[in-house]
Amino acid sequence: MNPWQEVLDRIEAGEGEALARFLDGLNDLGRRAVAVQLPGHLAEELRGGAEARWEIEGLAPGYRLAGAACFTGAPQVATWLNRRELRRPVDAERDARRIMSVLRRRSVEWRRELALRLADRLRPQTGRSRRGDDGMPGWDLTAALVAETGIEPPDGDAFVVGWVWRLVLRRRWKRGGVDGDPLLDSMVPRLFQAQGVAGPLALDERWNSGLSILAELAVLADEGRVSRATLVGGCAGRFLADGPAEEIAPFVRLWRLLAPEPDELPVVDFVRLLPRASPPLAQLALEELGRAESAGLLDDELFAEAVGALAYRQEKKFVLAAVRWLARTPAPRGGGAVRALAPVFEVNTPALRERAVRLALTLAPHADDTGRESIRAATGLLPPDLREQVTAAYGAEPGPPLAADLREQAAAAFGASPGAEPEPPPAAILRASGSPALAPPITAELHASGSRAAAPPDAAVLRASELPALEPPLAVLGVGAPGEVVVALRELSWLEEPHACERVLAGLVELAHRNRDALAAALRPGWGRHLPVADGSGPHVVDHFLTHDRGVHTLLARCALALVDPERSREVSAASAESGAYHADHDWPLQILLRRRLEEVIALFERGQSVPVLLATPTEPTGHVAAATLVERMEELGNGEPLPADFEQALLRLPRHTDPELLTRAEKLPTQAGRTLAAWLREGGCPDPAVTWELHEDRSGYTRTHQLRPTIKPPAGLPGWLAELWLLKPSHVYLSYPRDATWWPMIMPSHREIVATALVRCTPLLSEANDVRMDALAALAHGEGPVGQATALAIAAGLGHRRDARRAAALDAARTLAARGQLPAGDLGWALAKLLRHRLVPLRRITGALGELTEAGAHAEVWRALAVALPALLPGPGERPRAGLGELLGLAARVAALAGTRGEITGLAEMAARKGSSLVLYEARRLHETISA
Repeated sequence: MNPWQEVLDRIEAGEGEALARFLDGLNDLGRRAVAVQLPGHLAEELRGGAEARWEIEGLAPGYRLAGAACFTGAPQVATWLNRRELRRPVDAERDARRIMSVLRRRSVEWRRELALRLADRLRPQTGRSRRGDDGMPGWDLTAALVAETGIEPPDGDAFVVGWVWRLVLRRRWKRGGVDGDPLLDSMVPRLFQAQGVAGPLALDERWNSGLSILAELAVLADEGRVSRATLVGGCAGRFLADGPAEEIAPFVRLWRLLAPEPDELPVVDFVRLLPRASPPLAQLALEELGRAESAGLLDDELFAEAVGALAYRQEKKFVLAAVRWLARTPAPRGGGAVRALAPVFEVNTPALRERAVRLALTLAPHADDTGRESIRAATGLLPPDLREQVTAAYGAEPGPPLAADLREQAAAAFGASPGAEPEPPPAAILRASGSPALAPPITAELHASGSRAAAPPDAAVLRASELPALEPPLAVLGVGAPGEVVVALRELSWLEEPHACERVLAGLVELAHRNRDALAAALRPGWGRHLPVADGSGPHVVDHFLTHDRGVHTLLARCALALVDPERSREVSAASAESGAYHADHDWPLQILLRRRLEEVIALFERGQSVPVLLATPTEPTGHVAAATLVERMEELGNGEPLPADFEQALLRLPRHTDPELLTRAEKLPTQAGRTLAAWLREGGCPDPAVTWELHEDRSGYTRTHQLRPTIKPPAGLPGWLAELWLLKPSHVYLSYPRDATWWPMIMPSHREIVATALVRCTPLLSEANDVRMDALAALAHGEGPVGQATALAIAAGLGHRRDARRAAALDAARTLAARGQLPAGDLGWALAKLLRHRLVPLRRITGALGELTEAGAHAEVWRALAVALPALLPGPGERPRAGLGELLGLAARVAALAGTRGEITGLAEMAARKGSSLVLYEARRLHETISA
């Protein structure tokens, strides 16, 4: 019997239980034979690349079992079990039981050493970085060794986090709850100190709402199974340790489930928490301090400290809570806390500020010296009428007059002049940065980079964002080139990064022309390894996938197949053409052009033919092809006509302005395509079509939604292939593939408005969709061509997006255009008015985004947009102001001051003349005074 071969056969067959029995019965000589062969065998298997690694990971339980049984020392076993490709067995609990069965012949001391070594290699993980389906690698075996050998559970956060993950997954798989867990008593006190437990606890709450681990702990505390004092004290200690809101949230939830009695409340600790706690924890502290006050546990000093802490927080809801709490408190007690009203004097909510002033006047007879001094010091921040009332009750502030910085704050905030007229606030300087085309291009001949003018060191400069540089070409001369293409093809992400796909496509075409046999030989061993098809599915499953999948990644795999096995590729192409998979009626025109270009390369390879170069491979990160490079590529083709779709794509990728001298070279090209190129350069490319808009209303039951839909009218006299690109059919609603839109800016880099029209036409509305269109918008801003209402509408929708990353992409597009002097500010105002009037984006998000754009230096553009949008947003007679309008008007006043503008906004004077103290009216008056001064 060959022990190694027997073990290997059982590993590859996945016979875990049989392998465990066989290993347990091996003698020392047999185990040594296995231990000698095992590392070398695994190293040899891993030379097979990614596919081999996936196979090893699938067989990990067997390899782990063999190493644990046969290696001699605990350090060697710990290292083996923590190898990257072996550390995640499919069923960690079953894996731990099997390994424990072959470790029982080892001494207790040996197993204790292994437990400690495995514990040292545990790593805490948060819920955001975990899949949530297999727990923490290595924890189950470590815990089993700890329980069996009787050692103290290891210190450190990782072991605690692993314990929580195991509880979560056991509950999900119905394998038991918290009660009865052998580590419960030792782990509960550690639960409150370990970082990283919030992730699995939050996941458990989502999976098992009402029956979660936290809920079970609260029940066990009521039953006396777990110490209630430990849980209450643990939560309080975690609150004091502070941390991100998501890390504290589970313990806030546990505290509410425990519902401590007033005498259990750590009153002093909760008061100390108020200034710095995250909003959920601060809200809990506020509620519990209210219960403590009702029970007579909050003395005057702590009450004053708590109210003051709330008043100094940035969140308005806590400032309002402080004022309300003070208002419902008896005056003698409230007088000791009157200093808490001082910071409320500078809030930008007039109603709240005036309420604080009235309360300060009520409490004046009971205020102590410290409180009176604080109120007097803050009166300089009040408007003149309120300042006079407070001064009458508290007296004028002694000493020198109000400091200059306070005078400037008062003038900027309330329009009051402390003497000389204040200068306008300084504005960030808006400067355009260099073109993103300065990034290294894809062709080896054009790697020169440009220089950028330095900005003044004391100026805040708005710069256009930059596109990433292109990788060098794959089709370089040398023996390693085919291998580079194979590696690049395998490393393509399923996210379809356009530059990487273009690089692979160009490499396949050029290397196939130079040495097709060498390239096919390099591709043949595993051309389809990157396809998401199970290894054992059979060729028919792979062919079905290739036939019906329309992704660029799959089409590149078909290019490889056409080189490796042309006959099979022709069968797939025929089946694909019969199914009509690649040209469904709902596919967008730009995507059809992209797929036609890939299909013609596939057909070229299937015919056994080749071309020396692709014309449309980009030379710039924007997707542009330098006109000189295109002429050179056409010259390289000689008398041969180019591939049609590739030539059409190359024309669309030309810059809008080219060197006139190139026209002479283009006119000498001997082909029909050469004559077409010369005419294209002579006429300045294709003309821009007209875009019109209609407000489309959708009714569904009692709901009504609106959407601005564009219509494109192509110019007359265009060739058919070009006219088709402008058409937007009623069927063009959804992206055919989730990441299709990432290609669009590169397909038409000189026609930004047309690409933006397609982005806007997609459903759902840009401000609601969590897709790639905002990333495409950010890339589009670096291109060429006019920008107008479509681009503005896309930016406006993005500025109101519900997700931070998408909103940041829209801001990036706006900053880039503004820095290049190309932001269509008037159209942006039109788009904002349309979207806000029909409540398609939240006003407060728009205000915040415009504020960021202002801070970046685009205040002139923001003002022009607001000047167009505001007349449509101001309420008419009898209308209520929309939520958030006051903040928008406040931003407009600040931007108007930065821009130094003067003029009128329709309806603003009438609104400013209304009586009232709301924020909307206050900011309307301030804006009116700013622009009419």
